[in-house]
Amino acid sequence: MSQSRMMQRPICLVKNVCGSLEVCKDAIEVLNGINEPVVVISIVGLYRTGKSYLMNRLAGQQTGFALGNTIESKTKGIWMYCVPHPSEAGRTLVLLDTEGLGDIDKGDSQNDGWIFCLAVLLSSTLVYNSRGTIDNVAVEQLHYVTELTEHIKIRSPSSQAGADEEEEEDCEFVRFFPSFVWVVRDFTLGLEINGKKVTEDEYLDFALQLKKVVNKKNNNYNLPRHCIRSYFPSRKCFVFPSPASPENMGRLESLQEQELVPGFLEATGHFCEYIFVRSAVKTLKGGHRVTGKLLGQLAKIYVETISSGNVPCLENAVVALANLENQAAVEEALQVYKNGMEEVKNKFPVTLNEFTSEHQKLSNLATSEFMKRSFKDEKAEYLKKLEDAIYGHYVILTDENEIASEKKCRELFEDLSCDMSERLKNGAYSQPGGYEDYCRDRDAIIALYRKEPNKGVRAEAVLNEFLNERGPEANSILYADKKLTENDRKIQEEKEKAALLEQKCKEEEEKRIESERMREAEQERQEDRMRQMQEKFNKEMEQQREEMDKAMDSKLKEQEELLSKGFKEKAELLNEEIKSLQKEKESINAGGIFKDYVMPILATGADLLSSLIMHKSIAKGLKALKGK
Repeated sequence: MSQSRMMQRPICLVKNVCGSLEVCKDAIEVLNGINEPVVVISIVGLYRTGKSYLMNRLAGQQTGFALGNTIESKTKGIWMYCVPHPSEAGRTLVLLDTEGLGDIDKGDSQNDGWIFCLAVLLSSTLVYNSRGTIDNVAVEQLHYVTELTEHIKIRSPSSQAGADEEEEEDCEFVRFFPSFVWVVRDFTLGLEINGKKVTEDEYLDFALQLKKVVNKKNNNYNLPRHCIRSYFPSRKCFVFPSPASPENMGRLESLQEQELVPGFLEATGHFCEYIFVRSAVKTLKGGHRVTGKLLGQLAKIYVETISSGNVPCLENAVVALANLENQAAVEEALQVYKNGMEEVKNKFPVTLNEFTSEHQKLSNLATSEFMKRSFKDEKAEYLKKLEDAIYGHYVILTDENEIASEKKCRELFEDLSCDMSERLKNGAYSQPGGYEDYCRDRDAIIALYRKEPNKGVRAEAVLNEFLNERGPEANSILYADKKLTENDRKIQEEKEKAALLEQKCKEEEEKRIESERMREAEQERQEDRMRQMQEKFNKEMEQQREEMDKAMDSKLKEQEELLSKGFKEKAELLNEEIKSLQKEKESINAGGIFKDYVMPILATGADLLSSLIMHKSIAKGLKALKGK
């Protein structure tokens, strides 16, 4: 069961002590226990504006995040509350309540900027909470959005072509930023513009309209509005009346629903329903869905980057996260293979068919487990690591199975030959007719040996060795048997040679069948792995297309609004961005890189099979030399 379902109260995710940010280990442990996708809702806004109360409503709790009833800010850093998603099974709702911006006790706007930046980076929906109206003062208080280009980079400097691309990087924010929801608390005005009733969203769009005349004053006026319109893929607005009478505001946490203003309850219901239905799973650059475990790692990466004095970079974070997750995916998948093969090992010796079938089944299962967790393994580096590790373990088990088989077969011959050895010792075969008795006893042993089940892969080879080891003994008895004529001896000698040759052929045929079965098993594994890789590739391409579609829809909507307001030049600039996105989407649809992705793995599989066959041949050759 996910730890989110056992979380009784919010805990601190990011400490903020004297302007220094630090991730809390307890919160990371909670997130590490959440392996399902997360929908992350962050709330930001000026301190003492009722953010915590709203987050408690989303959590379905009367209490939770500390509210406070004085002018002192109660929330420091970023606090986290993980609860089961109320309408989506298999998802966790992660609520992040951030420290109030503009706290007079702190007096550090840069620190506020980093808190705002983390809220943007970690969430799938960003809620901005303010009071009164959305006027110029309210928009200017959201100046942190204009600083995001300084606090967030899309690509690492090494991957950028030059300064021009770096300056235009903010055009790509819309692809990776969360949805934006503006909540206006204690709203007392009528929703009217020029005497006409408007919706909450129309009210927000009106407040974010740009001024056409180009001058410094209008540029300053337009900047935060342009950033909100350009950076976030969607915008939504909710207005709330005051929740209770002034005398009851100080005990908001203890008020029953019937004591709250009906209009406030209605607005809260609409807000919560929108968040639950419309807020998407948090995704990374490239469209990969984020689990609780990944969210914890992401928080650590971003906070450590900020604390080191650097600027968080989405590309670097995804690469770092992918490396961590892919290595963990290799270890987890390898353990699946090892655990399964341990059960096979407990049955050693087993036949080649049983051994290769289990290896094939478990290696496919391991690949499947790897695919579930891995992402952005673009050069199949980690998948090859898994293949190498599985191959190494397979070789070890192959040798152990052969050793177990050889040991069992030799012990079986030892047990079956006890009486015959005793008769040899007593000279029973040294009498006339002794060779016939010797052959009868030896053939009886071979017949019993063949009937014995579960001898394993070395059965024919050990039988061949047994016959060769007994050869000099048989010849000695043959030539000592005075009952036989010289012609009889020659006939029997030829029979002995023929029997040895026949057994040798059986052993060689067994080796041929073994190699052929290994090739067939490897081919089946390759086909299954190819299918899994194609499915993984298609899924990742679909995620990237969804990312592109979301960005393009946002750009097209913004372009339409700009054209309707007469901003033709700005609309044309957006057209270039839309064309760029369309071109990138077409390259994704082409999907030509799958061949480049899959071929190294297929080559690796063929190499590993050849290495295994060669390993077995060398091992048997050394054994033969040792025997001589």
